[in-house]
Amino acid sequence: MARKLLVLGEIREGVLRNVSFEAIAAAKQIADGGEVVGLLLGGRIKELAYTMIHHGTDRVVVVENSNLQDYTPEAYSQAIMQVIDAEKPDGFILGHTAIGKDISPRIASKIKSGLISDTVKVDIIGDEVIFTRPIYSGKAFEKRAIQEGIIFATIRPNNILPLEKDVSRSGEISSIDVQIKDLRTIVKEVVKKASGGIDLSEAKVIVAGGRGVKSKDGFKPLEELAKVLGGAVGASRGACDAEFCDYSLQIGQTGKVVTPDLYIACGISGAIQHIAGMSNSKVIVAINKDPEANIFSIADYGIVGDLFEVVPLLIEEFKSVAVT
Repeated sequence: MARKLLVLGEIREGVLRNVSFEAIAAAKQIADGGEVVGLLLGGRIKELAYTMIHHGTDRVVVVENSNLQDYTPEAYSQAIMQVIDAEKPDGFILGHTAIGKDISPRIASKIKSGLISDTVKVDIIGDEVIFTRPIYSGKAFEKRAIQEGIIFATIRPNNILPLEKDVSRSGEISSIDVQIKDLRTIVKEVVKKASGGIDLSEAKVIVAGGRGVKSKDGFKPLEELAKVLGGAVGASRGACDAEFCDYSLQIGQTGKVVTPDLYIACGISGAIQHIAGMSNSKVIVAINKDPEANIFSIADYGIVGDLFEVVPLLIEEFKSVAVT
């Protein structure tokens, strides 16, 4: 059953986030031979439209407006609603990111549609689209389908394989003028506490530290290991509460939910709240002095030892492999 899908391309620091390409791949599957239309919101963003086409969209709608330079839910929801009214899609797909989690319920309410959030898999059975999503902090999964209205879902990063980039793909790029008014919130300045680098939610490799790192300096070997592996650094809430690092690095039930290819937990005991945020990682390696630590119960590989002895050995080993 051919469908028309609209996909929001999420922009961060002038580039499209990888989850946008995963959303395109999901939309292509749901469209079932129909049309996938990319949507870009912001200012001076037209060049990014070609990137969306190269990753699978059939065409792209660009909305450039000074009120969309920085994300605000009011401005974004007004713009998206006007595009939905103009395009009349059968479905709307976007990433399960901070923006996606904030804006999707607003849009669902306005279009009176159901919303399936945090999707990790899409299946087509007959004419029905089945979405799989984790529940109970990743302990179980449920399958859902929208029976009426627009098919509306958010995609968890690092779970759906993007289509291969093809620069030979071509498609129409059009612009839509939108009216954005009566804004109660205007962004005056953006102050970033997190350091630059790979986004935790999209990182393929994460090296995370807990209270076992003992101090801010204790994160330095973890940062070096992450750099060698081309990954990002994360933390448990315990490490954040102890002020060893910023809360922007927190992984867990009240932090970020991540699904990297490799998760290395250093000095993390494995509290259920932390496990809820990383248990779906493809490979989990745990390093802890306590052989009874709960983290070992979910680890694929466990190393019982002092992280300050083990991590430097891993760094040297990975460096030697990279050289050879």
